[in-house]
Amino acid sequence: MSETFDIVIRGGTVVDGTGGEPFEGDVAIAGGRIAAVGRVPGRGTEEIDARGLLVTPGFVDIHTHYDGQVTWSERLRSSSTLGVTTVVMGNCGVGFAPCRPNHRDILVRLMEGVEDIPGVVLAEGLPWNWETFPEYLDALEARRFDADVAAQIGHAPLRVYVMGERGARREPATDADKAEMARLAAEAVRAGALGFSTSRTIIHRSSDGSATPSLGAPEDELTTIARGLGEAGQGVLQLISDFDDVDAEFAMIRRIVERSGRPLSLSLLQHEHAPQRWRHLLGHISQAVDDGLEMRAQVGSRPVAILLSLALSLCPFSQCPTYESIAHLPLAERLRRMRDPEVRARIVAERPEDPVFANRVANYDNLYRVDDPPDYEPPPEMSIGAIARREGRPPAEVAYDILMERDGTAILYRPLYNYTDRNLDVVLEMMSHRDTVLGLGDGGAHYGYICDASFPTYLLTHWVRDRTRGERLPLPWVIKAQTQDTAAAVGLHDRGVLAPGYKADVNVIDFAGLRLHPPEIVHDLPANGRRLGQRADGYRATIVSGAITYRDGAPTGHLPGRLVRGAQPRPR
Repeated sequence: MSETFDIVIRGGTVVDGTGGEPFEGDVAIAGGRIAAVGRVPGRGTEEIDARGLLVTPGFVDIHTHYDGQVTWSERLRSSSTLGVTTVVMGNCGVGFAPCRPNHRDILVRLMEGVEDIPGVVLAEGLPWNWETFPEYLDALEARRFDADVAAQIGHAPLRVYVMGERGARREPATDADKAEMARLAAEAVRAGALGFSTSRTIIHRSSDGSATPSLGAPEDELTTIARGLGEAGQGVLQLISDFDDVDAEFAMIRRIVERSGRPLSLSLLQHEHAPQRWRHLLGHISQAVDDGLEMRAQVGSRPVAILLSLALSLCPFSQCPTYESIAHLPLAERLRRMRDPEVRARIVAERPEDPVFANRVANYDNLYRVDDPPDYEPPPEMSIGAIARREGRPPAEVAYDILMERDGTAILYRPLYNYTDRNLDVVLEMMSHRDTVLGLGDGGAHYGYICDASFPTYLLTHWVRDRTRGERLPLPWVIKAQTQDTAAAVGLHDRGVLAPGYKADVNVIDFAGLRLHPPEIVHDLPANGRRLGQRADGYRATIVSGAITYRDGAPTGHLPGRLVRGAQPRPR
């Protein structure tokens, strides 16, 4: 008698996550695990006809900020609707645990400022049924999700928990403070945290303008905490830094890795004001790897960009006096005022008062309309500045008219990083490097101006199939890079491969029909909060732990996602 499985995916083009060539075959699932791959003679309780479709492992996104959303929502949109079956949160040194009751406002303001999650959303959504980090994990373990979640402990909440207001004000930690932070970090990874993260960038600020508590933390503080993980024998390190002095900053980071023995990843970006600095930094990482240290740079699959709209957090006229005088009004009333020719003329004639801010939101030669489908590698001739020159108009006027479209919900795209040369060749170089890993999608954060949870889908549509302005990437490489490789980078060796014994996280994809929709504004957060979301056509089925979570983008009602506690071994 032939064997019976829970699910058999029949006749698909299997791209198994190992980097090997695709092959036509079946994938059988039983008990939440891959049971067989190849020609499967047995039957499935459910059979999926995958002829003409790709069958891949579920995507593993190691750089998200769902730390709050997982406490109030079962669904990790937009990641879970775009083929992601595991998310790792707690990046960039922020989070909500550990936290004493009298420090909650500090962490809410920090997340409101750093990750653009409205305070009213957090105030209504966070249940605060924890204080310590192990208690936070226990609270998550009691919940069910549409994808697996894994957490890291952030430096900011850890510092505030131990030092109180002194930590928030970035005062020096005493030896006792450092020892306690190390003890709690080790306690967190023993309880199931994947690691520890920190931020050393001046752009990370609370909503009140104060710098993130970890900014400028001295080497001995970071080393003591990292050694805590080293003594526990588990956990990864993750950080973001400005790297204004690349040599000195990296030398410190290298010493921390040497002394702790823990793997480390850091964010790698091309900055407009220092377009070659990323290569210098990556060279240091490569030397460290050659010397036997485990270090990687996290890179994105397209520019890290902000989205500008009258209906979002920012627009090109933010900080302009006339616009700011009406910015508090409901969108409909604001639009009514902005249709007044006199108001229009005043706003178009003004510039944001802060020149650095003006470059970020009103650099018209690197600002583009978001169309359907969205073009994340737009040519220079499609910039607002180029359009304005062709039409003989001021660029601010062109931007103004576009933003008034669709009842004020039209969106402009401003690539901040990785687009200095107005193409994605730098991103290709970053992604293809031996010592990088894919990340930086930031799902669950930046609700009002960034929507990059679609990075994994973009890798398929743009880099494998559609790119016309340069080299593409092979399908097996792309699948491995965002499944087995990302999972391994954080110690999750039980997923990311379609082979017997591995976790049954699977995507069935209509590759020819895979298509990203433009980002859109949705209201599905607590307090009717607003966020940017993104949908895609072409995901025929997404499976988590052997249960189908989405069919053709629609939820099935199954919530097999669970908290992942700590690193997971490779199946025997």
